[in-house]
Amino acid sequence: MTNLVVLIPCALFLGGLGLAAFLWSLKSGQYDDLDGAAARILEDDDEPRP
Repeated sequence: MTNLVVLIPCALFLGGLGLAAFLWSLKSGQYDDLDGAAARILEDDDEPRP
């Protein structure tokens, strides 16, 4: 039973940390252009990169 006293707050903290990271990624625009990356792989670049 004493293990639950430690594990429940730890789980709540990690869940809140994950939620905060997800909300930060939404705010910073990580999910704005989902189709751009899919179309970018189809582009054919013939010129070598410097």
